[in-house]
Amino acid sequence: MSVHSPQYFAAGIFVLFAHVLVQDLTFGMFEELLTELYVFSVSSPAIITIIFLLVLGGIARIGNPVYLMAFDTFKAPSSWKVSHEDLITIMRNNKCFNEESLSFQERLLAKSATGQATAWPPVFTDSLKTGKPCNFTYEKSREEARAVLFDVVEKALKKAGVKPKEIDFLVINCSLFSPTPSLCAMVANRFGFRSDCLTYNLSGMGCSASPISIKLAQDLLKTRESAIPFSGGARALVVSTEILSNELYLGNERKYLVSNALFRSGGAAIVLSNKWSDGSRAWYKLLHTVRVQSNVDEAYECVYEDEDEAKCKGVALSKDIVKVAGKTMEKNFRTLGPLILPYAEQAKVGFSMASREYAKYSGAEKVPKVYIPDFTKAVDHFCIHAGGRAVIDGIEKNLNLSPHYTEASKTTLYNYGNTSSSSIWYELEHIHYHQKSNPIQKGDRVLQIAFGSGFKCNTCVWLKL
Repeated sequence: MSVHSPQYFAAGIFVLFAHVLVQDLTFGMFEELLTELYVFSVSSPAIITIIFLLVLGGIARIGNPVYLMAFDTFKAPSSWKVSHEDLITIMRNNKCFNEESLSFQERLLAKSATGQATAWPPVFTDSLKTGKPCNFTYEKSREEARAVLFDVVEKALKKAGVKPKEIDFLVINCSLFSPTPSLCAMVANRFGFRSDCLTYNLSGMGCSASPISIKLAQDLLKTRESAIPFSGGARALVVSTEILSNELYLGNERKYLVSNALFRSGGAAIVLSNKWSDGSRAWYKLLHTVRVQSNVDEAYECVYEDEDEAKCKGVALSKDIVKVAGKTMEKNFRTLGPLILPYAEQAKVGFSMASREYAKYSGAEKVPKVYIPDFTKAVDHFCIHAGGRAVIDGIEKNLNLSPHYTEASKTTLYNYGNTSSSSIWYELEHIHYHQKSNPIQKGDRVLQIAFGSGFKCNTCVWLKL
């Protein structure tokens, strides 16, 4: 039987429809089918025209896919690198911490699972050279921002093969440093973006802000879609960072001191596109984004920027943060699960919930627990926000993940510390380039999980192309 027979072509059409329905179609796949379409259309022009129009209608309905063309992360110079001992020396040089606070921060660092070469900006490391208190100024924050942002943007654009003037949207998230002119204006000015490039600066959204920026970019890209399939589209640049030069807590209340031991310098730039023509050279495709915010008082107050009794500004971290993160992630996964889990896993959850309700209703002594689905049947790689060892260990335990699934998060925490919203990109970088225990392959799915103030849990699911 010829490969160009109606039976083979019908099978091809079925496969195409399946890919359209799951939004898994690439430009290359469609190009291959067009060849088959041409051969078959010679004998059945009317039928093939109808099928062709149906397929195009399905593609037009789902819209243009969003591709991740390239990304890159900030690698601090050696002059920024500090050991645990260096960090305590810097604290001591500021002459504001009592011995109890210094001892507490030493214990925090010892338990933090961070390494001995994480990065702090020059405003801190200069103190090691001079032995004097840090010289905190607004300009020092701008200098740090320029060093991080310019580096990651230049590298990401180069990797993507995209020129600055080809960017249509720019989204930058930085929670604590929000200058005027904005960070977006800083980047647009440095790289000479077009005057009609639309820019959005997000602040105050904490460590979970990168998926928020990705979702915003996705929505903006949709506005440039065309009604004609395989046409239209635009490109967006997303940058996630946290600028620390003015964010050291200089008081002695413990709930504020934790952030001093955790947060480090970092940043990431991500180039996105919904142009079909970019699909052939893209690294990943965005499948899903889910955002959840818990608005109860316990959640709202567990990461809170404030002043202590001595009027020293800092970010207070509640002891309940791990518990709050778990509850918020559970809410996120209730939405995410039906989008990605196999039907068999969803059925197990439904059956266990029904059994639990029946046991309660019937007054049974032993009420069964709700089945926790196996997310490894839907996801091949996990990027869990490197917010701290307790957060990573808690998710590993609750989702029953093998160690290789949390390797990227633990390695990122050790090598870079908590770089806030950019941490999930250091993790994806580890999976993309370095992971040997579970190397990434074409067709693999990657789940990014980010937590942040508010309290929020945001997720992105990517398909490796």
